[in-house]
Amino acid sequence: MQAIPVDTARLGVLRCAIAPEAKLSNPDTQEVKRDREGNPVWTVAVTVRQDRRRISVIEIAVSGQPKGIEEGQILRVTGLTAFAWAMGDRHGISFRADAITPVHSTAAHAKGGDA
Repeated sequence: MQAIPVDTARLGVLRCAIAPEAKLSNPDTQEVKRDREGNPVWTVAVTVRQDRRRISVIEIAVSGQPKGIEEGQILRVTGLTAFAWAMGDRHGISFRADAITPVHSTAAHAKGGDA
């Protein structure tokens, strides 16, 4: 699987659509997926909106629980990487980040969250 770095500065506004959730490796046993170092993997659904384009939602995986993230907040995503995958007839793109943090901006709040 080839890792493709993503320039988040070109993605426009990144906003939390669904707050962080533990990624399950086995839904039947509720076992949480772990990275190579043994840290739990979490996912955050993020809306992406570039100027004059439709909103897309991507799910980004990150090691360790992101702190202070709530739905609707503008986010900073550091070290975003895309991975193309295929399994039989299925294929897609998955996303992973080094960190996901909330952007605390009084200006963004005053404008209704648009930054």
